[in-house]
Amino acid sequence: MATTCSETPSTRQEDQLPGKTTVPEDFSDWLESRRMLVDSHLAAALRLGDSCPPKLVEAMRYGVLAPGKRLRPLLVVMAAEACGGQDVDAMPAACAVEMVHAYSLIHDDLPSMDDDDLRRGQPTCHKQFGEALAILAGDALLTLAFQVLTEGYPPKTAAACCRHLALGAGAAGMVGGQVLDLDGEELGPQNTADVLENLRAIHEHKTGDLFRACLQLGAWSALGETAGGPDPAILKSLDGFGRCLGLLFQITDDLLDVEGSADETGKRVQKDAAHGKLTYPGLMGLAESRRRAAELAERACQHLTPLGPHGERLAALVPFILERKR
Repeated sequence: MATTCSETPSTRQEDQLPGKTTVPEDFSDWLESRRMLVDSHLAAALRLGDSCPPKLVEAMRYGVLAPGKRLRPLLVVMAAEACGGQDVDAMPAACAVEMVHAYSLIHDDLPSMDDDDLRRGQPTCHKQFGEALAILAGDALLTLAFQVLTEGYPPKTAAACCRHLALGAGAAGMVGGQVLDLDGEELGPQNTADVLENLRAIHEHKTGDLFRACLQLGAWSALGETAGGPDPAILKSLDGFGRCLGLLFQITDDLLDVEGSADETGKRVQKDAAHGKLTYPGLMGLAESRRRAAELAERACQHLTPLGPHGERLAALVPFILERKR
């Protein structure tokens, strides 16, 4: 049975986990150093040579290398370290998930989708390069992600990572959630409980499934070639954490759309209501949305209890998400 945010995590002895993780005194410095490491590996992966049309490479680099939080690759790194791996072990997977995320943003911003003109503080890819090239840049990033995984890991690890990324990003994951989101704009009057369940399903898939995939990729990148792969109990804890973190992230995103500014977020705000989108503040109000976000933050950390000190960096990320301004 899949782990949910409401389930109580199983107990586990700390000494069963490999390695040792210590959270640095300044977590912000640690995050920034790993962002820089991810960015350097992304830049290297996007040196595609003369066989790729230069304008396509330019559009791909524009979509990926624009300043961003790099939250998803950081989740990969943290999960890898929680499982006894090193940050360099996680780089192929970290780059792959950021490429998938960037492709999704490029396509999500298109006029036929959310029709946005600002992303990460700069014009969206289709505004900069035209719709056709933006679509193709997204396509190229999606396929490059799987190439990076197969070239970056031994066969067993690569296969597991490709499978988890495909599940998290595909028809039953992020793409399916996007379809549910589009359908949500067309829903007529409904019972509030039903609407809330629809909203949870949208964001569990559109946002949460890729978060969950990041954590699974991190675990596999650390332990994938050992006998039997990562410990199922660790994977279950990471999965429960990812489910909660995904919903937490989306509630804070909805709050930022209402209360934030374009200068802080790097994208247009107050657009969800105009598009008729289902959002947590629109359905429950600001105060209840904040309460639910705090509850999800607590549940996310509870899922990390079985990891002991090895989950401390993941736990330290939770308040960053809860209190974020961009």
